[in-house]
Amino acid sequence: MTYTDAPLVEIAGLSKGYGGNDVLTDLDLTLPAGVHALLGPNGAGKTTLVNILCTLIPYDAGRVRVLGMDPRRDRRRLQGLISLTGQYAAVDESLSGTENMLMLGRLFGLSRRDAARRAEVLLERFELTHAASRRAGSYSGGMRRKLDIAASLIAEPALIFLDEPTTGLDTRSRQALWDEIRALAAAGTSVFLTTQYLEEADVLAERIMVLNGGRIVAQGTASQLKERVGGSTVQVHDAFGHVVEEIATRGTAEEVGRHLSRLAETAPKVMVTVRRPTLDEVFLELTGEPTSEEKTAEKRQEAVR
Repeated sequence: MTYTDAPLVEIAGLSKGYGGNDVLTDLDLTLPAGVHALLGPNGAGKTTLVNILCTLIPYDAGRVRVLGMDPRRDRRRLQGLISLTGQYAAVDESLSGTENMLMLGRLFGLSRRDAARRAEVLLERFELTHAASRRAGSYSGGMRRKLDIAASLIAEPALIFLDEPTTGLDTRSRQALWDEIRALAAAGTSVFLTTQYLEEADVLAERIMVLNGGRIVAQGTASQLKERVGGSTVQVHDAFGHVVEEIATRGTAEEVGRHLSRLAETAPKVMVTVRRPTLDEVFLELTGEPTSEEKTAEKRQEAVR
């Protein structure tokens, strides 16, 4: 079987622990080619799973195949078909931005001309053209992160792993990465993404997995996961736009229509919206923890108080 015939990722009974503590426990997962997102609270085992799939650390038990290959036995061959952007920038600070890009392009087997062309496109997309000739050691932390991501995207390998790639990026850079992921997927490259930004998973991923306590506790499309929380919610607003009442429904047209008809009779001038569940609500229900975005908002509110 060639890697083009095999599932993107195939895991059965995967376990991994450190110092007697289980990080991943009897994990089963099969993914086809495409764009997939892995969600989970801090400490859930997301980075450990990515590192195993990328050949960086061994697993303790189970069966693991990436592109049909065992990350332990077929390590060298698999490394030539995948790319990884970790949580922290890993650029060579003694080289310029362009030199970092060209080096990665050549390591991936691109010709000098193709590597230079691709480097020029990505440096412009991530707004690094003005600093392309400067030594990467002189870059700010955000610039080094953008260069690291751009370098990992210079080739079009069969599979790219992005481990929380947009943490610390500004909105424009995050959008640039989203556009690049869409372009890579359209060209046939698969993407395995871990993220703390649920909007990112909602926008990009064809399939989402939720990891909690070392196990996959749910997986499916964004719509399928949202259905686990419930149907649509009818929100009633006051004159200032504040939500004063929420009416839970199963999401059927009949039930939503019945509530709207009642409101039209009893409070005809009230403003209403119909809201679907969010991935934040899915995350909270499945893991019992708020998302990173919710934690940040809470800290801001406490600071205001």
